[in-house]
Parts: sequence; structure tokens; C-alpha cells
Amino acid sequence: MRNNSSVTSLDLRETQIAIKSVKDYFQRDLANTLNLARVSAPLFVRPETGLNDNLTGEKAVDFDLRKYGINVEIVQSLAKWKRNALKEYDFNMYEGIYADMNAIRAEEELDAIHSSYVDQWDWEKIINKSDRNVEYLKLVVKEIFSVFKRTEEFINQTYPYILSKKLPEDIYFISSQELEDLYPDESPKSREHLIAKEKKAVFIMGIGEKLNSGFPHDDRSPDYDDWNLNGDIIFWNDVLKDAFEVSSMGIRVDENTLKTQCEKTNTTDRLQLPYHKNVLNNKLPYTIGGGIGQSRICMFFLEKEHIGEVQVGVWDEKNLDFCKNKKIKLL
Repeated sequence: MRNNSSVTSLDLRETQIAIKSVKDYFQRDLANTLNLARVSAPLFVRPETGLNDNLTGEKAVDFDLRKYGINVEIVQSLAKWKRNALKEYDFNMYEGIYADMNAIRAEEELDAIHSSYVDQWDWEKIINKSDRNVEYLKLVVKEIFSVFKRTEEFINQTYPYILSKKLPEDIYFISSQELEDLYPDESPKSREHLIAKEKKAVFIMGIGEKLNSGFPHDDRSPDYDDWNLNGDIIFWNDVLKDAFEVSSMGIRVDENTLKTQCEKTNTTDRLQLPYHKNVLNNKLPYTIGGGIGQSRICMFFLEKEHIGEVQVGVWDEKNLDFCKNKKIKLL
């Protein structure tokens, strides 16, 4: 570590060490706080299982196991796989799992916070059906926020020249409809910017359902989150001067909301897939889960301007020129 107290940023070598420190501390605390066991996760799945995440229509990267004629898809998230795994591994009530999820999103628009490579902690926990309510959702969000708070304290102690306190004492809750009512003339992204700037840490609830304007706050796949019981954790990023999403999570669909949401999105064909049939026939546990961006939290806590400073990626000329002009060193 540097001894010069005037230095306020990490060089490449220090950054690599700090990335591991952030990840090690965060995942250990997350597991202890939510009662999660670490498990191995797939890099690819067979599309006919219904276990891959369709996101909002993006095509998954796929390839053939050439010797066997088997087509597989790179996972886009583990939302459905985790729920199935909790059943297969015989986990009990209020026990859960987490895993490293690595994905390739070939259709991603590359910029300072988006890469074609996605790395996140995917977590999932069994709950009672009676826990499928906003109060329980808020409780779990508060538990996760406490992990962020302790991670911030750890990083500031480990790297004394990262001194700024970024997070407030508590996270602020607001529904996407309340947010639209508050800023009716703004776009969803502008609303996120404004509320994050004011509150510093916010959980925007209820994403996917159409609002009074006739449009959803953001699109969500219909077959894992319950649109009335989900949301995004968003921080104010003072380095980027913008809202900064670090997690998307929610209580998962039950047999009724799965059918209803697929009907609304004209995706009822999915209901014939094995995973979806298991949800409809009550063969999977009720769960809550989500994803937490590993590179995102490293960017946030280590005060980086570009995601390429905390992960190795492939960048287009626009991003390369941006980083060159800003003297940003990419990994």
C-alpha cells in the first residue's frame, strides 16, 4: 500500500488486491446475514429446461457440444436455476444458497457501467408462502443493506485514503408508481437519478407492471420475479454523479403470478417447459432471491470511473478513447 497520504486512488496492482478484499468480505458477510451456503453453479444449461433467464428478450449466447449434437446456452442469470437447486439439494425453510454467476451478454451496450461480461453473486432463499408480502421484502433488503454498510466500513479502514462515507444510515423505500407520481414529467432513468441523488440509497419496488402512465418503470422477465414484490437497490455514485444499480431482487412468482405475468407478456408458451410446470404444480419452494453485481460493488467502493478498471473485458473504440482521454487504466 502507498505511504503517500495525498494519494487518493489505487494503482493497478493495488486495485487487483482490493478487488479480492471487497469480494471476500462482502460474500462472507452476505452468507452469514442471509443464512446462505455457497454452491457451484452452471456456466451453461440446455434451453429446453426453461432454466435460463430470457431477460427482456435478449438472445442467449449458445453453442453445440460438437461430439454429441447437444445445444446449450450460456446462462444469463441463475434466477430459475437457484430455485430448482434449493429443491434438488433438500434445503429447509429460511435456508438459502449463493453462487458466482458469470455470463456473456452479446447484445449489451458497452459503456462505463455495462460490459459484455457479467459477474454477480446470485442468491436464493426458501420462504413461507405467508412471507410473500412487501414487509418481508423490505426486511431482506434492510439485511442486505447492512452488508453494504459493513463493507464500506471495512474498505475505509483497509484503505485509509478512501475516506468518503458514501452510504446513508438507512435505505429509502419507494414504489415505482410513487416515483412516477413524484416526477411525472421525467423518464424512469431521470427519476432514478433524482431520487438517488436526494436519498443516496434507495430501493425502488414494483418493477415490470405497467404504471398509470401506461408504461412500466423497467422491463422484467415474467417468469421469476413477482412484479409487485421485487425491486432494485440503487445508490448515488458520486464519482459518476449518477444513480448506480447494484442489485435486482425480489420474491419469486407463485403458481398464480407466473400464469398471469406470462399472459400479460404473451409468453404462455413457456408454461410448457419443465421449470414452469413445476412452479404451476407447486413442486418448487417459495423463494426470494436476486443478483448483486460484483464488479459494480467494486467500482462503487473503490471509487472507479469505468467497469473496465475492476474487470477484464473487450471494449469498442468509443470506450477505449474515453478511457484514454480520462487517463483511466483498464485491466
